[in-house]
Amino acid sequence: MRILRNLAFYLAFYGGSVVMVLAAMTMIALAPPQVAVIARLWSQWHHWCVRNLLGIHILETGNRPAGLALYAIKHEAFFEAIAVPAIFADPVVIAKQELFDIPGWGRVARAYGAIPVARGEGAKALRSMIREIKPLAEGGRPVVIFPEGTRIPHGEKPVLQAGFAAIYKVLGLPVVPVAVNSGPLYQRLWKRSGTLEIRFGKIIPPGLSRDDIEARVHEAINALND
Repeated sequence: MRILRNLAFYLAFYGGSVVMVLAAMTMIALAPPQVAVIARLWSQWHHWCVRNLLGIHILETGNRPAGLALYAIKHEAFFEAIAVPAIFADPVVIAKQELFDIPGWGRVARAYGAIPVARGEGAKALRSMIREIKPLAEGGRPVVIFPEGTRIPHGEKPVLQAGFAAIYKVLGLPVVPVAVNSGPLYQRLWKRSGTLEIRFGKIIPPGLSRDDIEARVHEAINALND
């Protein structure tokens, strides 16, 4: 049954993804604002497939602020990266450069407003990225970042990437840490059924020192690791 569930998931989700990427690429030329609509539909389609085909119950806990914020999310599986457009309203997503190299998808992601992280290219690349993020955030879009920089096996608690504190300082936004426990269910070829929790932590105010913000975010996003 587990293998059949997974085969149905892969066929439905990735088949639907091809259609939506092609539709979004068409909208880039004809009606750019519709790219965001298609991205949200794609993410919602993923949620539906996860719930109904894989048998994974998605549980959101905690409270989100009414105003603008920087969301720092634990990264254990592709689940949370795909889920972002369904969870947030028109977010600015900061993601690793490799994802933007995927044919078709990368072009759509850039049109949507996602920002690539050029890891290893130093302070100049970081400043360029921040210049892209700031006007989008000032326009009212929440900002989503995976401060660990890449997927981390469940139970591991690496230090945060240095660029996170720089983005926090420049944007001047409160931070909402988000813990997930997607790894044991989703980060594998044959995914398992169960309950996947997305936990929104307490709001952390702007203006803290680098050591303080990193320590508080690190603790909060790892809250579901125990």
